[in-house]
Amino acid sequence: MLSHEEIVDYIRKAKQGDENAKEIIFQNNAPLIKSIIKRFKNKGVEYDDLFQIASIGFLKAINNFDESFGVKFSTYTVPMIIGEIKRYIRDNGAIKVSRTLKILANKINKYIGEYQAEYNDAPTIEHLSEKFEIPPEEVVIALDSARMPLSIYDKFTDEDDGQELIEKIPYVDNEEQMITKIHISNIIEGLDEREKKIIILRYFRDKTQSEIAETLGVSQVQVSRLENKIIDKIRLKF
Repeated sequence: MLSHEEIVDYIRKAKQGDENAKEIIFQNNAPLIKSIIKRFKNKGVEYDDLFQIASIGFLKAINNFDESFGVKFSTYTVPMIIGEIKRYIRDNGAIKVSRTLKILANKINKYIGEYQAEYNDAPTIEHLSEKFEIPPEEVVIALDSARMPLSIYDKFTDEDDGQELIEKIPYVDNEEQMITKIHISNIIEGLDEREKKIIILRYFRDKTQSEIAETLGVSQVQVSRLENKIIDKIRLKF
């Protein structure tokens, strides 16, 4: 296996058009890609198709990876691959999250909350991996499953009778304010996937910028800048 420094060096070369470097990175991460694909078995999509879709996500990870993110490439690439597969499956049918994965995600999120309360900081993926004795990619997959759903009209809880995210916007017995509420929901639905994800995690699930940064594999500063840009975009719609 290549070291983090070696992978970063190959990524630099790949971005400059070195196809051999890209192939080396791909081969080094092939087991990781296959382990992610296994999570999406029995979803009505052939393995070969899943592999091709995962490969697209992996190539996007290479192109978008930045050393300043401060995370390992393998940690960064997992949500990129998962996102690509989810988008495909979402367009061809619903994704069901297993109960086992939900339970693991709940345990991890509970621990994250306790850790932050004690240390005033978010635990790293590597720390969570050691704590729960599972591979880092398993941690990312569990946390990613907890990010669903991404539509404000989806259920907020795991139960069938749970609230929709839109219901988290306080009800007001005022026609003008109600129109504003509907307008906001429509604006949020019109955001791109990452923008919508940030707004929902930040304002509907009460996540901190640091928590969102950990989830997305970027820095807290980047999340702050993105959030400000999204808010400005929303304001322009009024």
